Amino acid sequence: MKTPVHAALALAVLSGALWASPAAAAGNDKETTPSTWAHRAQAGYDSLQRHLYQGPKEHGLYLEKTPRTQEENPHSYIWPLREAAAATVDMSELPRTGARYDRDAAERFETLRLYFNPRDNRPGYDSYLPAPLGQGGDVFYDDNAVVGLSFLDQYRATGRKLYLDRAAETYRVVTRAWDTDPAKPCAGGMHWVDSANNYMRAANVTGLSAQLAAELYAIERDDRYLASAKKWYEWNWSCLRQSPGLYNNSRDDDGTVNKTLWSYNSGAMIGTATTLYRATGERRYLDRAVEDANGSLAYWKKDDRLHDQPAIFNAFYFDNLRILDEVRPNSEYRKVAAAYAEQTWRENRTPADGLFRFQPSGGGDHAPDAQAETLHQSAMIQIFAGLATDHS
Repeated sequence: MKTPVHAALALAVLSGALWASPAAAAGNDKETTPSTWAHRAQAGYDSLQRHLYQGPKEHGLYLEKTPRTQEENPHSYIWPLREAAAATVDMSELPRTGARYDRDAAERFETLRLYFNPRDNRPGYDSYLPAPLGQGGDVFYDDNAVVGLSFLDQYRATGRKLYLDRAAETYRVVTRAWDTDPAKPCAGGMHWVDSANNYMRAANVTGLSAQLAAELYAIERDDRYLASAKKWYEWNWSCLRQSPGLYNNSRDDDGTVNKTLWSYNSGAMIGTATTLYRATGERRYLDRAVEDANGSLAYWKKDDRLHDQPAIFNAFYFDNLRILDEVRPNSEYRKVAAAYAEQTWRENRTPADGLFRFQPSGGGDHAPDAQAETLHQSAMIQIFAGLATDHS
């Protein structure tokens, strides 16, 4: 889901400004050195590796949280590992220092493969490690969609066809998620989990899968991908869009709508529309991306809304705003991301170990006694590295 490798450092960015508002932060964004965000990304990565990475003897796996409690699994679920992989790809794209992370990035993707389960002709990435390393888990389709997007990031970074093939493989997994019952209210949408007990068609699965299909089409020009991307994107737009840029969480099989808003659902739709525009030249997708970006920013930048979102959801959101910014530049996208990143660096980081700690939701105020998580530590690395390589 990341943007292609950037060739230059960003213009001067925010470093030490006090949080007041995105507009106030914007003035300071021009007064600091471009290396500030790269330094913060490196510091965050070093802390991730020191405190949460389990090393080659543990197959390159990570802890879910630190300190680990006795009742917790010995290794993380797949989602945190995916985010550590995404963060490592971002580190490999940093100007001047990126090459030193290439080996780490390759290892992350070997480790991701440990979660793949070919079970009963319904293959997919399990939520937890299959035997012999773990007890396995369900195939969550949102997990599989974001794993596929990360394979595409690594393909663009390295050119290795293996990663493109594995992204295509995850596309085949998520196609099973599409609901084919025409009798359901707002027929269609994608199941959250591969289970007979699934009752929810979710914005995250549908939007992220649409983005995966759109990015595959942009590379391969296979009409199957384009048809899927358009169909999945349009279902979210038609059945879950609450207002410009804001998408309801899900629609149950009985038609009940969960109206909870998450920043990454905004982001996935912006990124998908932008990618469809770039791949097809159809102007309506760019117009929709801009409309969703403007509507979502107007909502998310108010008060503490971004601050209270899970850090990982904001990493998705800012990344997709950068995708749009490459096509239709708007300085506001960067201002909001920089202001959030500055506040979180200052308020949520524990200087003693360099780890970010949040409320149980994954966002909000610093919780000094909380366990630090691979998921959200990786999110902050992604955000800082994105600002370091953004040349808008």
